[in-house]
Amino acid sequence: MTNNAFIALQTLANASATGRSLPIAIDSAPRWSGVGFSLLGQRFVAPIGQVTEIMEVPVSTKLPGVQTWVIGLSNVRGKLLPLFNLGRYFGGQMLGHKKNQRVLVLETDVLYSGLVVDAAYGMQHFDMHNFHVGTADVPEQISPFVEGQFTSGSDEVWNVFNVSALAQDNKFINASI
Repeated sequence: MTNNAFIALQTLANASATGRSLPIAIDSAPRWSGVGFSLLGQRFVAPIGQVTEIMEVPVSTKLPGVQTWVIGLSNVRGKLLPLFNLGRYFGGQMLGHKKNQRVLVLETDVLYSGLVVDAAYGMQHFDMHNFHVGTADVPEQISPFVEGQFTSGSDEVWNVFNVSALAQDNKFINASI
């Protein structure tokens, strides 16, 4: 019985030695990933680490004495989530159907907020060689929060939106009237 086990193991070892090798690693361009969304008719992408969740716009309660871009408070899984109309924050209006609007949830040690945007496109991936510094064609009020742009294979421009910079903006932090 012991010889049969040894022979079986030897047969397996020989078979694996003559098997195909692993594919050779191909050099590929470094990739960047983020969460895509639209705002004021333009496409944006936020770094993946800055957005913790995408959700439909929940029911909320209006708050007195706040800026017009503050939508209100919503109870999301037992936590109070302040909601902000990002289009209105930048001086514009939301575009498209309300059913397409989504909330980008930001959660850090000091901030838990929801940014309502025109639409969300989920994960977007870009080759780093398609990144360009600059804010061409971005409205002036949004450009301080844009780090650059990616172009996709179809020549679509995706502006890289720095959510962390927005969370540190005095106007955003002080939403009271």
